Amino acid sequence: MNDEIEFDWGRTARIGIGEAVLCAGKSEVQIRAIVEQVQAWGARCLLTRLEPELAASLPMLDYHAVSRTGFVGENVACLDAAEICIVTAGTSDAGVAHEAARTLAFHGAASTMIFDVGVAGLHRLIARLPEISAHRVVILVAGMDAALASVVAGQVSSVVIGVPTSTGYGAARGGETALSAMLASCAAGLSVVNIDNGFGAACVALRHLQRFKD
Repeated sequence: MNDEIEFDWGRTARIGIGEAVLCAGKSEVQIRAIVEQVQAWGARCLLTRLEPELAASLPMLDYHAVSRTGFVGENVACLDAAEICIVTAGTSDAGVAHEAARTLAFHGAASTMIFDVGVAGLHRLIARLPEISAHRVVILVAGMDAALASVVAGQVSSVVIGVPTSTGYGAARGGETALSAMLASCAAGLSVVNIDNGFGAACVALRHLQRFKD
């Protein structure tokens, strides 16, 4: 066993969220050792921020390039209807949105995905609000000015989780403007995670679903 790796197999029992490994910053040798150990134990693990070039050389069941996520171990079927809706302001936010969707799918939670309904074309969002509001939890993924979060959080009674993204340029400041806008929102009850953190938003959503079911 590699002494640089310490898995947390008790996490699911404690908090209902499975083991996940952030691949960014890890060497190819470390990531390969992680995958091989998980497979040897017949366990399951979610890999995030895994670049396609490295993924192509790894023995894993399921890789999704847009989200840069990989599933090691047996996939879990999503049997229930989607209770979580993932909404993006723009097409450029798709990678973060898919990271959230893949994290949910790894845990057996289905999601509905709605892309490119940012407030610059407000009619697009208004047309989808009935569908969005039918879900228990809504994850909003937006960069630039991130106005989508305030607008949707003020229109639906669902639990709303904002994910600011690094989409944009200039005054967008790598997502810092979107993060500040979401944190400063006057929409009551909007929760916010870190920049580009689709994984984190999905984990918040999973915790809410567990409470709903309890």
